[in-house]
Amino acid sequence: MSQTPCPSRLRPTGLRHAVLTLLPVLGLGALTACGSAAASPAKGDPVRVTLGAASGTRTVQAGDRLTVTASGGVLTKVTVTDPEGRQLAGGLGDGGTVWTSGAKAAPDTKYSVLARTRNPQGGTGEAKESVTTGKAGKFNKLTLRPGSQGAVTGVAQPVSVTFDFPVTDRAEVEKHLKVTTDNHTTGSWGWVRTASGKDRIDWRPKDYWKPGTRVGLQTGLDGVDSGGGRYFAKDHDLHFTIGRSRVVKVDLDSGRLTFVEDGKAVKRFPVTTGADGTKQPRTGVFPLTGRDVSAAGPSGPVLPGAACHRAPDGAARPAPSGRPASAAPGDVPHRVRAGAGCIGVSQEAADWLRARLAPGDPFEISGSSAGGSADTDHRTPDWTIDWSRWQRLSALASTN
Repeated sequence: MSQTPCPSRLRPTGLRHAVLTLLPVLGLGALTACGSAAASPAKGDPVRVTLGAASGTRTVQAGDRLTVTASGGVLTKVTVTDPEGRQLAGGLGDGGTVWTSGAKAAPDTKYSVLARTRNPQGGTGEAKESVTTGKAGKFNKLTLRPGSQGAVTGVAQPVSVTFDFPVTDRAEVEKHLKVTTDNHTTGSWGWVRTASGKDRIDWRPKDYWKPGTRVGLQTGLDGVDSGGGRYFAKDHDLHFTIGRSRVVKVDLDSGRLTFVEDGKAVKRFPVTTGADGTKQPRTGVFPLTGRDVSAAGPSGPVLPGAACHRAPDGAARPAPSGRPASAAPGDVPHRVRAGAGCIGVSQEAADWLRARLAPGDPFEISGSSAGGSADTDHRTPDWTIDWSRWQRLSALASTN
């Protein structure tokens, strides 16, 4: 019986081969294939191979797990590769008759499938095919911090990824994020939420960064499902460098702020704090997230980064991991609004600090505070809990 010729890429390389059965992909682009059954293999009949989705549908959509099924024999090896040469991991089951991908198929992606088979008589064969998934209808966007490529930051700067929409498969997303350093810095991812309730994942080192460290972030999220059928549309890269060590130490008991550079105390200023019980600043470590200190409220210019419950009206937005310090005219800032919970410094001190601080420089707030420690905050700032607790915020902690 004659057969229609197949394209050259589908021609069997020898007499022993498998027959590939094709399932139509409706509305998703063709599941292009051509099976051939020329002469029978030297040992028995060929194995029939079928492509489909793990859900049992006749279509392979974005987000499905791809299946390869053998009848009349077993699969010995299945390789599924995307156009970039990346393999879709998976495993054999049901006695070798079914292969199922462990990861979900990406949208608008052509996968090449190579299935090796063996029939009951010991005859071996292979089938080659490709399948193209449909385009995604919904996307999830992300924001990286530090926000500028090639930035120079402070020693407490976390690598931060904020998502526009909730991430339900956190482990899958986290697996595609990679932080590299030029000195093998130890660190871990942790899932937190922003002040507005968005999902955010931060990578912080075990201890403060070593000055001069070069840091890179690669987000291999193109085509990954973040949950709810929302996909990421592309990969991102970010590179920044850690600058000099600058730490602002605030002692609530003595009412003193000390600016420490490269381990040496350089300058001290008096401070005031909210006098109203629980509205005092919280203790903990709070890295700056920006240098925009031009906005002014009732207490004067605002310096982001220190710890207070909320900024004065009209002040700059607080850092996600802390709150602003505010400045008032005079040697001692007596005009800090009562109960604001902010750390107040003079205008002179604010100007002096503003000229020297950079994103990622930490404010270390210590002493007796009726506001308590920031490690009780449900948003769990990166540096206010110990290292072992931080590691447990990783979605992959149970598998490490």
